[in-house]
Amino acid sequence: MATLVAGTPWMRIRVFHELAPPFLFRRHFRRNSSVRASIDSDVPVRVRFAPSPTGNLHVGGARTALFNYLFARSKGGKFVLRIEDTDLERSTRESEEAVLRDLAWLGLDWDEGPGVGGDYGPCRQSERNSMYKQYAEKLLESGQIYRCFCSNEELEKMKEIAELKKLPPVYSGKWATATDEEVQEELAKGTPYTYRFCVPKEGSLKIKDLIRGEVSWKLDTLGDFVIMRSNGQPVYNFCVTVDDATMAISHVIRAEEHLPNTLRQALIYKALGFPMPFFAHVSLILAPDRSKLSKRHGATSVGQFREMGYLPQAMVNYLALLGWGDGTENEFFTIEQLVEKFSIGRVNKSGAVFDSTKLRWMNGQHLRALPFEELTKLIGERWKSYGLLTESEGPFIDEAVQLLKDGIDLVTDSDTALSNLLSYPVHATLTSPEGRSVVEDKLSEVSASFLAAYDSGELLGALEEGHAAWQKWVKGFGKTLRRKGKSLFMPLRVLLTGKLHGPDMGSSVILIYKAGNHGVVAPQAGFVTLRERFKTLRQLDWEALNQDHPALESAATVST
Repeated sequence: MATLVAGTPWMRIRVFHELAPPFLFRRHFRRNSSVRASIDSDVPVRVRFAPSPTGNLHVGGARTALFNYLFARSKGGKFVLRIEDTDLERSTRESEEAVLRDLAWLGLDWDEGPGVGGDYGPCRQSERNSMYKQYAEKLLESGQIYRCFCSNEELEKMKEIAELKKLPPVYSGKWATATDEEVQEELAKGTPYTYRFCVPKEGSLKIKDLIRGEVSWKLDTLGDFVIMRSNGQPVYNFCVTVDDATMAISHVIRAEEHLPNTLRQALIYKALGFPMPFFAHVSLILAPDRSKLSKRHGATSVGQFREMGYLPQAMVNYLALLGWGDGTENEFFTIEQLVEKFSIGRVNKSGAVFDSTKLRWMNGQHLRALPFEELTKLIGERWKSYGLLTESEGPFIDEAVQLLKDGIDLVTDSDTALSNLLSYPVHATLTSPEGRSVVEDKLSEVSASFLAAYDSGELLGALEEGHAAWQKWVKGFGKTLRRKGKSLFMPLRVLLTGKLHGPDMGSSVILIYKAGNHGVVAPQAGFVTLRERFKTLRQLDWEALNQDHPALESAATVST
């Protein structure tokens, strides 16, 4: 029996003689020997995020990077970025640059890696091939691996036989016990070969995962696995083990889909005499239907969310809460607070559902938490670039942001918010089912008095003076009409803004008035000035609007 038991601070490996393959025991294994990999508890924490540059940075990968970053920062350790680009056909520098850009946007600055350097480089697997070959030769010399000359046809035949016998599809070990003469004969013929790792045929291997607890595997389900392909390229599990060991990685925090790889990697650690790191396997991010989150569920990459107008601090906050919490009801965290509170022991092993509605809400919280100067700069530049305004800063932008910010969850929402303020869909509102009650409440009489106030100049005078004058005018206007509360404010809102709902009416009207006077609105923004609004009110057919619903629909058609 073989067990790998979690110890403190490092894993302990115990190997008994009956686990060794016959040739390994005969040549290189001593009966009742034990191997102990350990390291002092004061060794610095070093974690790594190792993306493959074969596409965009998925939110699942971003969360894994975040957990590594938070763990390293909370422990005063190092966060290492390593590029696993051994898939030569799919790996591209463009994808690598996109991943680096997304990580930098999230604020996950790495201590070692591309553009930074470090004492344990190179940081790309494609630049570390000589090291993999060096360690493969070491294993070959010690008898831990062997050359396998089996053809693809032979391997397929082994799988078929295993299926017929209802056994695991493991390699039969044909070349594990080959003589030197047999090996040299194939080498002389130039037969392609792979390197296979000798796996004990009995027993089990056990680890204590920092998130999932005790995990074990039976060794007889594995079979001798390939670590180097026939083209000389190393296999993933071999590269990762050599890289993590030679980069002095103390904790491997990664997605749970890598949990099965731990068995092969633990065996390679032992064979090379490397100390074992701690393992922590993070649950998958699930879609609302609890399937694995994928492109069919909508945006899944960090770059997509950035383009949609999400803030990096909101993404970081939300991703941290997918499987982790600080034990309180608090959901709003800055990255500094996350570093202070993060603990791997509070990471949940069950899958976390990605809720885009919750992410949007959280983005709104972070957006409104920005210093006002930063918020106005962000939204002002957006409005100008989007073609709504001719300038990106100034009193109008400040007042517009202050008025509209509570309805903005994404920076891109600000376009719609300002466009709504500038528009005047009074025909659509008055002919809608919801607008019917307002029309029936003698809206035509209010409109007539309202037009008279406009023509006399008293309304414009109040708007020119500001909020206090506006409020005073509204109060007096209400007394004249013997209206107050909703019966006063709803008609005024509809007549001035063309809408039944919206932000504070007084601030909206004053802003509309200023927009018409200051020339800040771009010509293509679809802005309806106060003058144009009152012109529209003069042209309304109140008789048609006061008829039954069929007539309303007809009036709506004529008006539009």
